[in-house]
Amino acid sequence: MSEGDHNVKGLKVLRPGVHTTIQDLGRFGYAGHGLSQGGAMDIQAHCWANRLLDNPVNQPTLEVAIGMASFRAECDLMLAIAGADMQAKLDGEPIDNWRSFAVRRGQILKFKPAEKGMRAYLATKSGFQAAAVLGSCSTVERNHLGTVLREGDVLPAQAYDHMAAAYVPARYVPDYPDAIELRVIESYQVGQFSAHELAKFYQEDYRVTPDSDRMGVRLEGGPITPPSGGVISEGIALGAIQIPPDGQPIILLNDRQTLGGYPKLGVVARVDLPQLCQARPATRIRFAPISIEQARLEWSEFCDYFSV
Repeated sequence: MSEGDHNVKGLKVLRPGVHTTIQDLGRFGYAGHGLSQGGAMDIQAHCWANRLLDNPVNQPTLEVAIGMASFRAECDLMLAIAGADMQAKLDGEPIDNWRSFAVRRGQILKFKPAEKGMRAYLATKSGFQAAAVLGSCSTVERNHLGTVLREGDVLPAQAYDHMAAAYVPARYVPDYPDAIELRVIESYQVGQFSAHELAKFYQEDYRVTPDSDRMGVRLEGGPITPPSGGVISEGIALGAIQIPPDGQPIILLNDRQTLGGYPKLGVVARVDLPQLCQARPATRIRFAPISIEQARLEWSEFCDYFSV
């Protein structure tokens, strides 16, 4: 919504930062039309931001990537922040991460560059009022869907006078370390890789490269020799680990293409993807196998807890 809509209540974008978009859980059922899933990269932080405000889990939030964004309240609001620590300040006073807080009309919320992690999630009581397209408000730029914030935009939101502040319990707050382990459900194509290459994959230390984005995380390390002859293009699952001809793994994420023809060793367990989506360039990555039964159990527990 443009700057000219002076009567709209909500949050005004003073500075959009490096890359700030509106996201919900994603757009499902349209891969056959070539449309990407989209949705919050760190579903854990997105869900916590909504839970702190007693919102339904699919309410749209702002995904603030890297930081340096600022906003002004055009009415009284209840907001919540979760995810990367961006040293948020409200009218110059520090605001703790992983909590909800009241904002009065005219107050300014500022984010600095992220110190740990890559993406913060800003929620408002009852959610930002964004138009759904094909069942979702999620932004996927490559599909020309959704909203990338620009200076002067006003994000409509319900005015809310006050509710008690809430905090995420400390035991649930992730640390976003500079070395993480990702667990892998091996794919039906894993047998096409030699035993030597598969062992090397699990023994290697990889690093996240700077050219990673919402489509996927690119890694660098000891190359894995892919099977000769390639594979037939097929649908790509969230978290799929592709091995292109150069042998450097690519983990495909929310804005991934819907079809691909590189061999796949497997997929990263769904519950491990939030920490990957917060991994900064140079973060060290190691892989370990996990059974599909264990991965399904942990994901089911997550979904039950947040009512996903």
